[in-house]
Amino acid sequence: MGSRRSLKGSELSQTLIVSYLYQLERLRQVSGSRRESVLREAFKDLLKAWGRQHDLLFVPEYELETATKERRYVDGALLHELRVPFGYWEAKDEDDDLDAEIAAKFKRGYPHDNIVFEDSVQAVLIQRREEVMRCSVTDVAQLERLLKLFFGYERPEIAGFRKAVDQFKTDLPAVLHALRGMIERQFKDNAAFRRAAAEFLKHVQEAINPVLTEADVREMLIQHVLTEEIFAKVFDDSDFHRKNNVAHELYKLEETFFTGGLKKATQKGLEPYYAAIRTAAAQIGSHSEKQTFLKVIYENFYKIYNAKAADRLGVVHTPNEIVRFMIDGADWLREQHFGKSLIDRDVEILDPATRTGTFICELLEHFAASRRSWNVSTARNCMPTRWPSCRTTGPT
Repeated sequence: MGSRRSLKGSELSQTLIVSYLYQLERLRQVSGSRRESVLREAFKDLLKAWGRQHDLLFVPEYELETATKERRYVDGALLHELRVPFGYWEAKDEDDDLDAEIAAKFKRGYPHDNIVFEDSVQAVLIQRREEVMRCSVTDVAQLERLLKLFFGYERPEIAGFRKAVDQFKTDLPAVLHALRGMIERQFKDNAAFRRAAAEFLKHVQEAINPVLTEADVREMLIQHVLTEEIFAKVFDDSDFHRKNNVAHELYKLEETFFTGGLKKATQKGLEPYYAAIRTAAAQIGSHSEKQTFLKVIYENFYKIYNAKAADRLGVVHTPNEIVRFMIDGADWLREQHFGKSLIDRDVEILDPATRTGTFICELLEHFAASRRSWNVSTARNCMPTRWPSCRTTGPT
C-alpha cells in the first residue's frame, strides 16, 4: 500500500512537471519572448499546483523586510496555514547570469533558508545558505527531486510550533484543573471577586447574550486567562485588546485575584506553547496575515481546550474565501436592490459576532480594492475595540 501511494505521488509530480514544460514551450512559441515577466508564469503555476498538495498558499510579489529594515519583493512565496513563510521563488531572464543574480539578491537581503531561483533553463535550490541542488528544468526526474527537496523543508519555528502543540495537549488538562479550582475558591472566599463577577455577568448579558450564566462567566474568565498572552504577542501590542469593552471588564475581574506570581506560576506550564507562537508570529509581517495566523491559533486552542464547545459555539471560524464571497455578494445585492454599495456614506455595518475580526478585516480589504472614497465614520461603527455599537462575542 505504501509503495502504491508513493507511486501515485510520483506520477502526480511528474504530471505537473510535464504540464509545466508544455506551458513553458507554448509561452515561448506564442509570445516569441524570452523575458522573465512572460515565461515565469509557467513555473509560478507549477509551484501553486504543487503547493496545494501540501496545503500551502502561493502569494505572488511577496513583500519581505530585510535585516536592515528595507522592503524587498520576491517573485513568489508559499505560506503555511499559519501564514508563516514556507519557501520563496525568484525568476530571472534566460539571458541573465543566474549565479551573479543569485549573489546580487542575497547581497540585497533576500532569504537564504529555502528559496528556488530559476531562469526557465535551469533551477537552483538554496537551503540554509547552501546550494543544495541545481538542474535543467527539462530534466523531469531531476526537477522532481529538486522540488521534493524544496517542499520537504520544514522551518525551525514551524517544527517548534508542532512540538509545542503536542506538549500543549499534554499540559492543558492540569492547568485547567488548577484554574477551575482557583476560581471556585475565589467565588467562595473573595467578596471583591464575587462583586466583580456579578458586574461582569450583567455587562455580558447586556452586551452579548441575556441568557449567559455564572457558569459562562467562569469559562470566559478561564479562556481569557489562557489566551490573552496569545493575542498580545501575535500583534505585539499589549494594550490593544484591553480596549475591547468585554475584555476591559474581564481584566477588572481578573485583577481581583489573578496577578503577579500567581499568574506567572499558572501560565508557566504553557510557556513553551506561548514561546512557539511568539517565534512563529515574529516571521509574519502584515496585519492581514497575522489575522489569519490568530484565527488558526484560536481554532487549535479551542479544539484542544473544549472540542465540543468549539463546535457548539462556532469557534471554528469561517474561511477567508467564504467571507470574501459573502461580502462581495452582499455588496452586489445592495447595489442591485438599494442603489448603494457597502462603502457609501450613511451605510452602517454591524458585526455582532466579531471574535477575531475576520469579516471586518476582509471588509476593509474589499473597500481598499474598490478604489472609491468612503466615510471613515462608517468604518468606525464596525470596529469592536473602540466603539461599543459593534458588540463582540467569542475570544476577546
